[in-house]
Amino acid sequence: MEITCKINGEEKKLVFEPHEKLLHVLRREGYFGVKDGCSTGECGVCTVLVDGRPVKSCLMFAAQAKGKEILTIEGLGSDDSPHLIQLAFSDAGAVQCGFCTPAMVLSAKALIDSNPDPSEDDIRKALDGVLCRCTGYMKIIDAVKLAARRTLEKAEREAEYE
Repeated sequence: MEITCKINGEEKKLVFEPHEKLLHVLRREGYFGVKDGCSTGECGVCTVLVDGRPVKSCLMFAAQAKGKEILTIEGLGSDDSPHLIQLAFSDAGAVQCGFCTPAMVLSAKALIDSNPDPSEDDIRKALDGVLCRCTGYMKIIDAVKLAARRTLEKAEREAEYE
C-alpha cells in the first residue's frame, strides 16, 4: 500500500504492507522517538499525535494515517530549540530512563493545546494511557503543570505585543 500524510509538518509518502501498524512504519522511516513497548496498546509509549490527538500507534493501521497530520517527538523541538514542554520536563526532573518521555510529552502537548490551564486531575487523565516504570509520576505531573503555566505566561506576553 501507499499513502500520503504529513509527519512533523512534512508531506511524506509511506509504503507498507496492508497489515502494518503505524508504529512500525514510523520507526522504519527513522522516527525512533516512537517506542515499541508492548504492541498491545497497554503501555502507551508508542503514542504520537494524529491530527492533534494522542493515538497509540501500535494499534493504528498505517493505512488509517492517509491524509492525516502526525506529530512525533522529533517534530516537537530540537536540540538547539527545545519545545517549552520539553524544557519543563527537564527543569522538573521528570525524565528518568526516557523510554516513556516522548509519549508523556506529546500527551501533555495535546492536553495543553486543548486545555491551557489543566487541573491536576485533568493532567492525570491525559497521562493515564502512558506507563512510566521508573517514577511515581509526581515529577511528570509537576512538569505538565510547569509547562501549562509557562504556556499561559508566554501567551499573555505575546498578547501584550499585539
